[in-house]
Amino acid sequence: MPNTNQEIFNTIELISIFFILLIAIIIITAILYYNRKRSHKIEVSNFQHTLLQSQMEIQEQTMQTIGVELHDNIGQLLSLTSLTLNSIELDNPDKAQQKIDAAIELNLKSIKEMRLLGRLLHGEQLLKLGLEEAIRSEITWIEKSGRFVVVYDIDGEKPAANNADKDLILFRITQEILNNIIKHSQAKEINIKLGYLDTGIRLQIIDNGTGFSIGDLPEAQKGMGLKNIQKRAEIVGGEVFIQSTPGEGTFIDIFIPYP
Repeated sequence: MPNTNQEIFNTIELISIFFILLIAIIIITAILYYNRKRSHKIEVSNFQHTLLQSQMEIQEQTMQTIGVELHDNIGQLLSLTSLTLNSIELDNPDKAQQKIDAAIELNLKSIKEMRLLGRLLHGEQLLKLGLEEAIRSEITWIEKSGRFVVVYDIDGEKPAANNADKDLILFRITQEILNNIIKHSQAKEINIKLGYLDTGIRLQIIDNGTGFSIGDLPEAQKGMGLKNIQKRAEIVGGEVFIQSTPGEGTFIDIFIPYP
């Protein structure tokens, strides 16, 4: 009889332990599920925030470019047109015709520049045509300055399924890198390669500027520049490799996986 009681006690004890472990497993599973769900919500929130921020920055960059073009380029062309027309001497038909022809040519250049600005204003539509076209448009404005020689290569076939959100973020990263080159690198040549791979998109940008040592950069420039680029890439599951040496230019390699 004592052995029977002991067996019953042991059985109850084992059942109790089993239920306690089962409850613990259920609680731990629930906590892990909640944490994963919370992490997913945070990731989605961060992605949406980065996406919205990128859209706003692209719009701001567009407005800045338009402002500069209107002031420095189109404004100058229209001023020259006005001066040319005002200097026409009607009593000298030959010279008057030359100046009229010159004014017409200046006016045609102004129209061409306005059309380019019109394309820039429709940046969202440009991105719908593809990342490569958006980058090509950005290169157009860089080359207009006359300060840089830009080589742009596209390798591989664009995937049928297009991810507009990732394209937008990668385009903003491209703008940020190119702005850094223009402002800080003192480069003369920029090489851009956009590659469509089996697993994702690779963007490589190389300049022949002064280069830098990351450890020597001011904290503000590191925070707003390189870290910002890395953060944007990571938010879409990408990776960034940066190699730069003082006096030898900079190489930036970005890989963004397909969904």
